Formats: sequence, structure tokens, C-alpha cells
Amino acid sequence: MKKGYLPKEERKTILFLADDIRTQSGVGTMAREIVINTAHRFNWINLGAAMKHPDAGKAFDVSHEIGKFAEIEDASVKIIPSNGYGDASVLNRILMTEKPDAILHFTDPRYWTWLYKMENEIRQNIPMIFYTIWDDVPYPFYNREYYRSDDMLLCISKQTKNIVENVLRDHPKPDWAVKYVPHGIDHTKFFPVKDDTEFETFRNKVFDGKEYDFVVFWNNRNIRRKNVGDVINSWRLFLDQLPEEKAKKCLLLLHTAKVDQHGTDIPAIVDTICDPEKHPVKFTDGMVSEKYLNYYYNMSDVIYSMTDNEGWGLGLTEGMTAGKMIIAPVQGGMQDQMRFEDENGDWIDFSTEFPTNSCGKYDKCGEWAMPMFPKTRSIKGSPATPYIYASQVDVEDAAIALLKTYTLGKEEITRRGESAREWVTGGESNFTAEAMGQGFIDSIDTLFENWTPRDRYTIAPVGDRPNNYNEHSVQETADFKDKVKQVLA
Repeated sequence: MKKGYLPKEERKTILFLADDIRTQSGVGTMAREIVINTAHRFNWINLGAAMKHPDAGKAFDVSHEIGKFAEIEDASVKIIPSNGYGDASVLNRILMTEKPDAILHFTDPRYWTWLYKMENEIRQNIPMIFYTIWDDVPYPFYNREYYRSDDMLLCISKQTKNIVENVLRDHPKPDWAVKYVPHGIDHTKFFPVKDDTEFETFRNKVFDGKEYDFVVFWNNRNIRRKNVGDVINSWRLFLDQLPEEKAKKCLLLLHTAKVDQHGTDIPAIVDTICDPEKHPVKFTDGMVSEKYLNYYYNMSDVIYSMTDNEGWGLGLTEGMTAGKMIIAPVQGGMQDQMRFEDENGDWIDFSTEFPTNSCGKYDKCGEWAMPMFPKTRSIKGSPATPYIYASQVDVEDAAIALLKTYTLGKEEITRRGESAREWVTGGESNFTAEAMGQGFIDSIDTLFENWTPRDRYTIAPVGDRPNNYNEHSVQETADFKDKVKQVLA
């Protein structure tokens, strides 16, 4: 019997607004793991989003399938597919027919503006939970009303938790209502493969029978902020530092769509800046199951990323769980995965004055990580999200990170990758799917113990202007003054 198991009739029912848990999107993947690892404690209804969903208008009972993964016989999980993220009429029908005890939603709140217009009505009867992440500072005060409109905020990264607490400083929530619950990976699906004939056959097919000394795996969508052009350019610069015969024994493996309207034409980049003899690049083919994705991680030496505005970086966590080193920018939840240490040797946390380590205050991290500190920082925005730092790594710094990793040698790279899996599956990180599920269980149980229904209306003072000043800017100015002194000295 699973720890904390409750019979189906005694469980609370949670309405989960997210991607369809059957899909392979990052949100869909994590939503599925949350459901599987909490199905012994909660019953679930998934309003499952997808663009032009082929099953829209239908409903599916997937209790039996989820029960097999959850290892219980009485799981209760329904999926109601939706074109996009739903609307008020769909939600009202579900509330009336299914009578859930709480609503949990996941991903950017701007997808759920219709939900927040209903929050006062909803929260008179049931609580709302937001599994939230934000990529970077300055503190996004334009998210304040979203955060205020939830009864509980579960934060994917340490940086996000600090961001939420600062955005809500004029309207603080109780400590129990803001919790750090990082993404967790199923370590039985992603793991080091040993003595597997099928894997060897698969690797030989992908590599066309060739043997490589250094394989770098890039697993991302082909969209602008993933910076695939910089990935390829840094790869070329790295290989140009090696003798040609050694360069030929390296491979950049790209798991992505070759061309995407939201990204670029990757083969065109490769054809233009890479010599096929000196700068080997290979694409994988299409969507694959978790089994074969784990094979891709295993046939690689290191997992690589050059993304900006990245909240977490799920491919890095999967790669670490499979026992691989990572090379990535110091930003967002990737900072958590690198496990930077403060002056006391503790895993760093964030504060009002220290909201990010992209400034390079701390450089000691887990030996499995090769961090790349951003070279440029630019405030970008839109009317809905007026400002956020876009921090970007320089391609030359990235090439140096690749070279530093390469020169460690195969044996040392392997050893450091093994330490990555050891930490991910250990007790400190809580990066396993099981730990993530327990984090949801503990948090939601606490919510039900403390939650009180919202009043039918609230009286708000008129004329009070909230303080939106980003105090971390003071620290930025102080750091810049120190740099100016050094330059002028």
C-alpha cells in the first residue's frame, strides 16, 4: 500500500487545467507525472488543452492506464480535451457536473485570463492553486493580480518563489500558501543504460555505425529563444580549436524540428557555417517515446543548452537523471539544477537584493554542471508583459565551455554525469517525480486544512499606489559602481 493512500471515495477531486496529460509537451509531461504520483491521494479531472485538439468535445476515462503507472487499482482520472485552454462556459459545466474540490492550473497566467475573471465567484466555493514559474527579473509586478487571485502558489524554481514573494510584498500570503515544488523526473524512465542490445543497435543506426569520442545532445523546440543558431555557431568555434581528426570524432546531435515558423531553418544555418567534414551535426527524426529519448541521452556525453528566458529546462533534468553532465546558461530554474553554493557551502537561495545568480556572485556549483554566465542583458517586453531581462550567453564563452568539458576526458565526464544522477535522485534536490508528487500532496493537504472561502466581495482602498520599485536595481547599481572603479583605476 502506498504511503498516504486513500480509497477513491475518500479522496478530494482536483480539476487540473493544463495541457492534455497524454501529450508530450513539457507542460503535458509534468502534468502527467503529477497525476500519476498523486493518484493514490486525489482524484483528477484534466481539462486537457491542445491546439486544434482532435478529441475536442469528447471525454475519456484513463483511470485504468494511470492506475497501472501509479500502482493502485482504484485510480480516478478523467480527461476532457479542449481546443486551447478552455473558457468560462466549459469550466461552469465541469463545476456543475463533476463538483471538484479545488482547481489547479499550470503555465503562463495570460492563457487563463477568463479564469481570473471568475476567481471571486470560484473561490467562494473552492480554492485555486497555481503551479507557477517566472524566468527572470525585474520583479514582474504585472503578475501581481494573478498571484493575489490564487489561494496557493506552488513555485517550480527557487527564483520563482522569491519573485512571487516580492511581487506580493504589499499583499503577503501566509507561509503555507507559497511553496517550492520543483519539477521531478521519473528515474525509472530516464536512467543509465547498461548491457542493452536494443540500445546498441539503436545507437549504431543513429550514428551510421560510426564511433564518436564526444557527443553533445541538444533537445529543444525550434523556437527563437532556444537560440539554435548560437548553438551551431559555438559548436563550430569549439571544433575549430581541435585538430581536424579529433574534430571529426565529435558530434552535435539535434533533437528538434529542422524548420519551424516560430524558430528558423536549421539546415540552412548548418550548410552556411559548418564544414560537413570538420563540424559534424546530425538531426534525430520526429517525436519519440520516453524509452528512445532515454536512449538519445545515453548515447550522448553532455546535454547542452543556450536558451534565454528559460524557466526550468526540462531536457537538462532528464539528461541529469540519465547520468549526464550539463552545459547551460546561469538563469531561471537552470540555476537550481547546477546547485550553486554560497559562502557557507549551502545550496543558494534568493532574496530581494539577490534575485538571480546570473551576475556571477557565486561560481562554485555541482561538478556535473558547466555553467555559462550571460554576457548581455537586455530588457524586452510586450504590452501584456512590459519588462523582463533577456540574458544571453556569448557564443565564444559557449565554445570555451564546450572545450573545457571536452578536455575533462571521457572517464571524468562519465563520472561527473553519474554524480548528477546521484544528486537528482537523492534527498536534497527533490527532482524525482515521486518527490514532486509528495510536494503536491503535502501542499494541497495543507491548503485544505487552512483554506477559508472568499467573501462575496471585498472593499479595496482607492488611491493607494502599490510600490513597484525593484530593490535589486540598487544592488545592480552598486555592482556596476565597483566595475567602474576597477576600469578607471
